[in-house]
Amino acid sequence: MKLDELKIKLFADGADIDGIMEMYANPLISGFTTNPTLMNKIGIDNYEVFAKDLLSKIQDRSVSLEVFADEFDEMERQALKIASWGKNVAVKIPVTNTRGESSALLIKKLSSKGITLNITAILTLDQIKEVAEALSQHTPAIVSVFAGRIADTGVDPVPLMSEGLKILDDKPNADLLWASPRELLNVFQAEEIGCQIITATNDILKKLSLVGKDLTEYSRETVEMFRRDAVAAGYNID
Repeated sequence: MKLDELKIKLFADGADIDGIMEMYANPLISGFTTNPTLMNKIGIDNYEVFAKDLLSKIQDRSVSLEVFADEFDEMERQALKIASWGKNVAVKIPVTNTRGESSALLIKKLSSKGITLNITAILTLDQIKEVAEALSQHTPAIVSVFAGRIADTGVDPVPLMSEGLKILDDKPNADLLWASPRELLNVFQAEEIGCQIITATNDILKKLSLVGKDLTEYSRETVEMFRRDAVAAGYNID
């Protein structure tokens, strides 16, 4: 398959502004996601400053920004404020808090107010069902299922993602997002089942340049790499 034939939307997942802007220059990238863990890893210490800087640079594509409170009333306050920062913002709400309490009531409240949401950290069909029931028919939403984390447990995520699409059938404004992919192949797996969005790190997205590459030549280049590195290291067997 050629890249320009992909129907799935490609989002870039990260928090490094330079990396985000590198992906922004790629017309294949339709949106961006981030989270507090990614932000913390690169030393971002002021959430609002980072978010507003990002939104000043990207105004024409979707940007998902996550609440970080654990109490639902504070989640709601943060969500309303984050949503006010830009028309292209999707507010990320975790499917539960840290106590495992469902966010469904908050999701229903915010969605009914017209707030575009990205429900995150979903790993089960029951969670997809609960989120689908909470979402407004008329408000855009993203339902982020962490397919990569499901796969990390030894479970094939494709059947669950396929079933998730069926669950969301009666929510025409809700898109299923394949989250936490582990390899480029996941893009084509998500495309094949009809998933609307996949978000991936820059490292994975940069491998898009390999699509359609001749595998015989790729094999030769691999051998060339081994030889080059052995010579550079000065290896010798007496």
